[in-house]
Amino acid sequence: MSTYPSNLAKPKQIRTALSFYRVMAFIAGVALLVLVTEMVMKYALDQTNFLTENWSYIHGFIYMVFAASVANLGVKLAWDLKRIVLNLLAGFVPIVPWIAEHRNTQEVNALLQRAYAA
Repeated sequence: MSTYPSNLAKPKQIRTALSFYRVMAFIAGVALLVLVTEMVMKYALDQTNFLTENWSYIHGFIYMVFAASVANLGVKLAWDLKRIVLNLLAGFVPIVPWIAEHRNTQEVNALLQRAYAA
C-alpha cells in the first residue's frame, strides 16, 4: 500500500508544475522590479519612452501567466484557497515572489522526498 496522499497529483505532474512556477516566479519578480523602475521614470522623472509607454501591459501579461502557474501548482498540491491567494499576492511586492518560490520549492521537494521514502 502506498503512503502517497491520494488528493495530490502524480509526482511527475507536480514536478512539471513546480518547474513552470519557478520560472514564472523569477520572471514575475524581475518584471515587477522593471515596473517599479518604469513608474519612477514615468511619474518622478517625467520621461517618455518605449518602456514607460508599454511595460505596464507587458507586466500585466507576465503576471497573468504567473497567476496561472500558481493556480496550476496549487491545484496539483491541493492547496486551500487562502494559500493560493497569498501566493498570488506575493506577485505584488518586489522580491517577495522569489522568497515565496524558494519556500514553496523547499516544501514541495520535502513532500516528494517523504512520499518516495515511505
